[in-house]
Amino acid sequence: METELNKTNDKYKAFKVTAIICGLAMLLSFAGCGVSKNSTAQKSSYASSTIVKGSENIKPISVSSFFKNVGKNTGIYKMIHTPTQEEIAEEAASKEAMEKAKEEQMLAAEKDLAEHPVAGWKRLVMLAIGFLIVYLGAAKGFEPLLLIPIGFGTILVNIPGAGMGQGPDGMLHIIYTAGVGNEFFPMLIFMGIGAMTDFGPLIANPKTALLGGAAQLGVFATLFGVAAMNFIPGIDYTMKQACAIAIIGGADGPTSIYVSGKLAPEMMAVIAVAAYSYMALVPMIQPPIMKLLTSKKERLIKMKQLRPVSKTEKILFPLLLLVVTILLLPPAAPLIGMLAFGNFIKEIGVVQRLSKTVENEMMNIVSILLSLGVGSQMTPEKIMHLNSLGIIVLGLIAFCVATMGGLIMAKIMNLFLKEKINPLIGSAGVSAVPMAARVANKVGMSEDPSNFLLMHAMGPNVSGVIGTAIAAGVFISTYGM
Repeated sequence: METELNKTNDKYKAFKVTAIICGLAMLLSFAGCGVSKNSTAQKSSYASSTIVKGSENIKPISVSSFFKNVGKNTGIYKMIHTPTQEEIAEEAASKEAMEKAKEEQMLAAEKDLAEHPVAGWKRLVMLAIGFLIVYLGAAKGFEPLLLIPIGFGTILVNIPGAGMGQGPDGMLHIIYTAGVGNEFFPMLIFMGIGAMTDFGPLIANPKTALLGGAAQLGVFATLFGVAAMNFIPGIDYTMKQACAIAIIGGADGPTSIYVSGKLAPEMMAVIAVAAYSYMALVPMIQPPIMKLLTSKKERLIKMKQLRPVSKTEKILFPLLLLVVTILLLPPAAPLIGMLAFGNFIKEIGVVQRLSKTVENEMMNIVSILLSLGVGSQMTPEKIMHLNSLGIIVLGLIAFCVATMGGLIMAKIMNLFLKEKINPLIGSAGVSAVPMAARVANKVGMSEDPSNFLLMHAMGPNVSGVIGTAIAAGVFISTYGM
């Protein structure tokens, strides 16, 4: 990583790779648009509507109703409130309607595929994209542990006649239904992340949690971008799809997969690829933004060494985090709970065999299966349309805004702090652990080789993981419950 950052032509690679991805997406999108004969008639209605397409049956969310809805989904409310028969019936009807909508969507997709079979040349293009993803992972070092199996999954599922993605016996179909489509694998990934994470820097300097929270600006700001993109002919997203796309701004692949599985499973593949691609491009995307929004004087700020964190604090932190999540935001408990469990067995020290297994063997196996399952969704009927291009563009915007949010929050905090913090660590508020922290440290050392910011940047970095999980819980409690 450090070697790559030292290369002077890395910034040109970033633009090249991003241009290639966007160019391919645009080519495929316009090619896919030609298949739908009635899309033109629908486009004008999308642009003239004030309601996000596909969200007509979703109740409008005002500020007051949003907080009321979140309040009703807190653990405190559910513990003290006994649901009435009407509320039970309403919840059952809501779940039934959601399941019915998913089933209708699946049947509509199968019918459309039967009426418009996938052309052979499209599968050939998808095979080429699969090899490109493998190349980016293997030759360019962009998240190789994830992009290589995603690329191979893309290749294998698009081999004509192989049937690896077809149910009920196709291998990739089994992998997807067993752990990706039901959010099982992302949960295990979060357990592994917890076992590999040291929350010490966050405990030692809790105010850096504000930087991780500010980085979620990219997540929520992207919702407005999604709404604006619906005015572009050929692009249409529902509010649930908008939430799934927005999570890309957190630079957290497992959370992106988890939320898309809950709210927009039909977009999971391209969302996952976009999320992991931008995570891989952190060393190239963030430095220009960091230098643009900070002055040389700010980049030279030195921070005091963090205080030592006791073993007791490290043991109690994941338990406290879990209790707060249970009380305030249960929809985020699956992600936070697995993160807390993985971190607890690491810090407690009496189950080292479990901790090492979760951190190494299990994490590696699940990463392979999860990535193959995501790649199995990279089929022409799901990828080759303008919505895919929109996801790639919006994902990049979300990631950039998230980086800016952390930097700006650090500058605001410095207005009130006696001991200034280096704004560069604000960029680490995204969830790409520990890459974003390393980038902040590298940019700081480029200004002053003696200015080590790595441990300071790990505070907002790990808080960004928690923040993105909380944002996911808010989206799910609002639109998925």
